[in-house]
Amino acid sequence: MGKILIIDDDEIFCRATQRDLTQSGHDVTTALTIKEGLMAAKSENADVVFLDVRLPDGNGLEHLPAIRSMPSSPEVIIITSDAYPDGAEIAIKNNAWDYIQKPVSNDVLALALKRVIQYREERNSSRPAVPLNREGIIGNSPKIKTCLDLVSRAATTTAHVLVTGETGTGKEVFARAIHENSLRAGKNFVVVDCGSLPETIMESVLFGHTKGAFTGADRDKEGLIKHADGGTLFLDEIGELSLSMQKVFLRVLQEHSFRAIGDSKEITSDFRLIAATNRDLDEMVDLGKFREDLLFRLRSVSINLPPLRERVGDIRELAINYLRALCETNNEGMKGFSPDFLDVLAEYRWPGNVRELYSALESASALAQYEPTLFPKHLPTNIRIEVARSSVGGLAPDGTIAAIEKSENAHGELLRWKDFKRSLIAEGEKGYLGDLMRRTAGEVKKASERSGLSQPRLYELLRKHGISTR
Repeated sequence: MGKILIIDDDEIFCRATQRDLTQSGHDVTTALTIKEGLMAAKSENADVVFLDVRLPDGNGLEHLPAIRSMPSSPEVIIITSDAYPDGAEIAIKNNAWDYIQKPVSNDVLALALKRVIQYREERNSSRPAVPLNREGIIGNSPKIKTCLDLVSRAATTTAHVLVTGETGTGKEVFARAIHENSLRAGKNFVVVDCGSLPETIMESVLFGHTKGAFTGADRDKEGLIKHADGGTLFLDEIGELSLSMQKVFLRVLQEHSFRAIGDSKEITSDFRLIAATNRDLDEMVDLGKFREDLLFRLRSVSINLPPLRERVGDIRELAINYLRALCETNNEGMKGFSPDFLDVLAEYRWPGNVRELYSALESASALAQYEPTLFPKHLPTNIRIEVARSSVGGLAPDGTIAAIEKSENAHGELLRWKDFKRSLIAEGEKGYLGDLMRRTAGEVKKASERSGLSQPRLYELLRKHGISTR
């Protein structure tokens, strides 16, 4: 039996489900809002959370990572009558156990609950108590914790791993962490940047060559695949591989053997593959630019790294750790931050992610020189301009955000400040969202990436303002 938390604003559903599950021997708590649910999740040590999507104080999917990161790491089952496109995908990507649409029968709930409790019991009884070597991974936000859990699991296997995420999110750092926590930690971690190697030398670099195999080959040379024997081969930006090289590498991945250029004998290599990309490989498959059979083999385990804008709570820790290392490298005393410096870091969208954050800190530290405290003035101009512009209401230069021209109501009376501000924000939201959907041809995924809004939040705003996705 388990401890169950139901977060749903449907009181009838809550009471009926609580009664049925309690009769089956479960300990059940209910909450009608996200706020109540998060408080209960912290104190109840739930095994399973039944989570609704549309709640009075927010979208349940947006809070799924926070619930999963609670001390008991509860499994989350989404149960909702609010069906919208991509909802199930968003839930599963955020590590939900299942996505069930109302109305739902007692038998369906009972079966889902039985499976998830069985899973937790088996996982908890078999998981070894081994601390994870984080290898420079900074942060404890819910999404990073989810990624670290996957790192820990991947490290105990020899399965191939595909790490995805935007440029600058730390894909190589996570790949190294998998290697360093695996049984191959004492062997080579070999990095191949597929995006920087010309195709004309790719085979030579990967497979090696014999003396005289081609002009300039004055000696035998071992390839990087052989160099990774017993260790890990990390193919960065694997989406840049040509179709011909994909075909060649697929055979190597299947057989773990190959021929060096100019050689007739097969060479074997016991490597573990971790690949990374910032591209959408599924879309590339649809376009005929990436082999589907290779993709299947690459992602035995998938880790999708969140962009920095989705882990704002980690920015302070990232900044402090990097600045400390920077000051040590430069033989300087540790610099401090002004509160508004950290505010600017938190408000900026960081399209270049952690890599851009570190670059900005290097720039600020260099500009401050011998000054002991960093202020917003020390940050790169483009960052300060974007944050300043985002804090100013009214009409944007390109006219995409509409402003309310009148501060009076229909009777000619001056609006109260809070009413005027609310109207201004609502009109601005509507104008921005309308323009956003036009510019992205109604594609929610692209709109989410461009705006920095999560897909659940974007859907919620679109419904609020009556804006169609198509």
